[in-house]
Amino acid sequence: MAKEIYALGEVPPLGEVPERMHASVIRAERFGQPRDAFAIEEIPVPTPGPMQVLVYVMAAGTNYNNVWAALGKPVNVIGARQRQGATEDFHIGGSDASGVVWAVGDQVKNVKVGDEVVLSCAMWDEEAPDIKAGADPITSSSNKIWGYEENWGSFAQFALVDHYQCFPKPKHLSWEAAAAYMLVGATAYRMLMGWPPHTVHAGDPVLVWGGAGGLGTMAIQIVKEMGGIPIAVVSEKERAEYCIQLGAKGVINRRDFDHWGRLPDIDDADAFGKWMTGARAFGAKFWEVLGERKSPKIVFEHPGEATVPTSIFMADNSGMVVICAGTSGYNADVDLRYLWMRQKRFQGSHFANTEQCTALNDLVAAGRIDPCLSATYTFDQVGESHQAMYENRHAPGNMAILVNAPRPGMTEMP
Repeated sequence: MAKEIYALGEVPPLGEVPERMHASVIRAERFGQPRDAFAIEEIPVPTPGPMQVLVYVMAAGTNYNNVWAALGKPVNVIGARQRQGATEDFHIGGSDASGVVWAVGDQVKNVKVGDEVVLSCAMWDEEAPDIKAGADPITSSSNKIWGYEENWGSFAQFALVDHYQCFPKPKHLSWEAAAAYMLVGATAYRMLMGWPPHTVHAGDPVLVWGGAGGLGTMAIQIVKEMGGIPIAVVSEKERAEYCIQLGAKGVINRRDFDHWGRLPDIDDADAFGKWMTGARAFGAKFWEVLGERKSPKIVFEHPGEATVPTSIFMADNSGMVVICAGTSGYNADVDLRYLWMRQKRFQGSHFANTEQCTALNDLVAAGRIDPCLSATYTFDQVGESHQAMYENRHAPGNMAILVNAPRPGMTEMP
């Protein structure tokens, strides 16, 4: 007879699903600082539907979306789901994971019980009219991010996903390294390779904001892998060498410039002139680091409000600024003259589709992209890992959390 609940690190017989599990849970009454918002509770184990997969989570990744979930802003994810009919009054976050398939719905064909997998975070309704009409599923109106917009994420002993979210775990990686790369890596891959004709080609200079962060570390490696020339931007000189080791040709320290933020009104000649002086100096530094007077073919954006005006200015004629976030704010100004007269592209990008996740995963499995794991936390430190990210005091690269894996460095089930 199956036990009602298993302790963390106590492995059930393969395929045996207990009634309850340990989960690091956010509740609305705890919204606030991430270290205080998460608490370990006992929660019923979800039951997979016909096309769903229950995964025994070995390790989970830390991403900024669950900093937002912990704060309860800009969106109360619990309330948003309840308004759509959800009954759970809690949030189990976590949008990256590695683990073992533990149960499958009766229509699942791509994985079986016992398979070792990594999980992607995009969910969509495969029967949605726009997908049926041929839309890229990641652009579907039904698309949501698992472990943020959707519940039953990876900060629990068991996670519930749709079948297409499962990809083979690279065998050489530890559980924690395997849990650290998919969200940022696939996001970066789509940004750099998913918007033809603006994809990375041999010799293309690419400006990468936040080069030592999770997204930036993936972007540097992908650009290098595709034959491009990554130039990274960092905010601390100590992180420059890390970017160089990943493949960046050079690094620009953002703190050497002070023109960041909203674009001044062009009618304010003094303020606008000062901003232009700063932007041109930044451009000159890019040329210096690159070693020639060429502008970036692609600008890899995610800070948003603080940097978009400079990114639009910097992009080459008919080049592209591609953005996936707004970590410094959402109100980004654009000087439209540069956008239309020099025929630049300003492209939004959101995670990745199944094919792009597969392409990224294949690069990792082949050892050509490193997950850049920088820190590993224990399960009772889920809140602390997000607090470190919130305060920007985490090490360069990506963070992971051991869930059922009893210790770091394991590549197989205990």
